[in-house]
Amino acid sequence: MTRFLPRWAAVLAAMSAVVLPAPVAASAEPTGATVTWAVQPADARGPDGRRWIEHTLDPGTVLTEHLAVRNFGDAPVVFALQAADGYLTDKGRFNMLTAGQESVDGGTWITLPETVTVEAKQTTVVPFTITVPPDATPGDHPAGVAATVTSAGGTVAVQSRVGFRVMLRASGTVTAAVTVEDLAVGHERSWNPFASGGVHLTFTARNSGNVAVTGAGTVRVSELFGLTGRNGSTEVPELLPGDSRQVEAHVGGVWGLGRYSTTVEVTPAVVSGDPTGAQVRPTGITVTGWTVPWPQLVLGILVGILLLGWRTVARRRRRQLTRMLDQARAEGRESVLAGD
Repeated sequence: MTRFLPRWAAVLAAMSAVVLPAPVAASAEPTGATVTWAVQPADARGPDGRRWIEHTLDPGTVLTEHLAVRNFGDAPVVFALQAADGYLTDKGRFNMLTAGQESVDGGTWITLPETVTVEAKQTTVVPFTITVPPDATPGDHPAGVAATVTSAGGTVAVQSRVGFRVMLRASGTVTAAVTVEDLAVGHERSWNPFASGGVHLTFTARNSGNVAVTGAGTVRVSELFGLTGRNGSTEVPELLPGDSRQVEAHVGGVWGLGRYSTTVEVTPAVVSGDPTGAQVRPTGITVTGWTVPWPQLVLGILVGILLLGWRTVARRRRRQLTRMLDQARAEGRESVLAGD
């Protein structure tokens, strides 16, 4: 899933505080003593090195998995265990619903004990069960598991949790699809008439498939009725099914000489699991815009004024020179006649 995190970053990936006044941390003080702990995927013997748990399962499957809770403190601690639906935050980080939020998807597939007691400086392995509903729809159903400690401070009780993601995929047709919506494009001109500008664009990328995806996108801006064009690229971050995220991109070298069209094309890629047989659906969208090339128009007007002024002055000089020549000829003729 999210590109290979360092071990401790993965252990702390699902850490959060239920009540805002508490900072996000891997320690708490439930009874005055500081508690520091970690939660990791495990087998029956202990932590097995996985960063998270990931399975593709048939509907109706029942599977036993394990998690390990490590207590780094100097006293025994009773940890509350929780499973919940997983989601990505606005910053693209994986998290899970809090205890006060109802899970409706992958979090409901996981059954684990309510609590576990871990002795000081010890690690306890806890088995838990994953039960895939018989009517589970194909695709990803993200969840997370966590060990929680509640600390009391004044009148506010704060829950701190540490856990990891559990990526569950129900077998069936895998569809990787990203829909590009709400494409907005604006030309950023350079006031130097001899320098090009650029195009800044934003769009909403929505995962319209059934598995987690990322996306590689291309952007093309065409001008002068397609005679010239500039290419750029963009990246769509990880999106879980149903997620959407705003994406930005910039393409330079665009003059903005009137009408221009912008095309965005995105090809999704399956984030994890076996992509063999996946239905990959590229998508694209095109919008047309207009911009007035003011720097070039101003330059053209100035050049036109200069040319008109030069032409006017040249005509006056030619007329003046013609009058002088005519006057000289007339004086010459009069001089000849006077001599006769």
